[in-house]
Amino acid sequence: MKQHNFSFYLSVLTIVFIFLFSSCGTRRDIVYFQNLDKISSEMYVNNINNTEFKTVIMPNDNLYITVSAVNPEAVEVFNSNLMSRGSLTTTTLDVMGYLVDPKGNINFPLVGEVHVGGLTKKDAVLLLQRSISKFVADPIVNIRFLNYKINVLGEVNRPGVYTVTDEKISIVQAIALAGDLTIYGERRNVQLIRMENGEKRFYFIDLTAPDLFFSPYYYLIQNDILYIPPNGTKAGSSTYNANLPLFVSLISVAITAFALFRR
Repeated sequence: MKQHNFSFYLSVLTIVFIFLFSSCGTRRDIVYFQNLDKISSEMYVNNINNTEFKTVIMPNDNLYITVSAVNPEAVEVFNSNLMSRGSLTTTTLDVMGYLVDPKGNINFPLVGEVHVGGLTKKDAVLLLQRSISKFVADPIVNIRFLNYKINVLGEVNRPGVYTVTDEKISIVQAIALAGDLTIYGERRNVQLIRMENGEKRFYFIDLTAPDLFFSPYYYLIQNDILYIPPNGTKAGSSTYNANLPLFVSLISVAITAFALFRR
């Protein structure tokens, strides 16, 4: 009878351990890009080729603009910001940039106020070239974003703000920059927060879906926030008392001592 009681207590303790510390996750919860076999190669190539990626200029963007021409002296006035600075650093580049005001305008030398808000970089280049051509023959304009940054937060190994130098980054690349999702990251409900027309918009993305690559939100734009919430396993474990492992150990010792005493 005593041996039976001891076995009973031991079984109860084992069940408690299994319940508290076992993971509820499955392969289906953590694997990316599931059921890709259902997408034909032709469909995949066509969709990727037809995916249009456009980054538009928005208020508070910082634009690095250079102008060149056959006669370098003729465009010096348009590059006055560059001429007055020494070696290029992140700080000096920020100062050199043209900050887009809340109305979407920049103030460019000789040209004056130019409305670039809502334009793609390509369209802004064409607009400036037409404006500058009144002063210089055949100008060549180059524009780069100085503040093309994305934010990756939540259940990733390296959350933070990341600068994108090539001005194009996908969700997959952003997650890779952040060191991948932790085992507790919710793959089916990733949240994308984006400013559109002066308003915050919220989108929900399923990283396990095979059509992720065809999503209009597959590519991120500047200042996007990508948030990976915790999955059910992590959320459930957070409700347990932080001292629970100690309590379980004490209960284990007490049961063992009681069993020995009964013997």
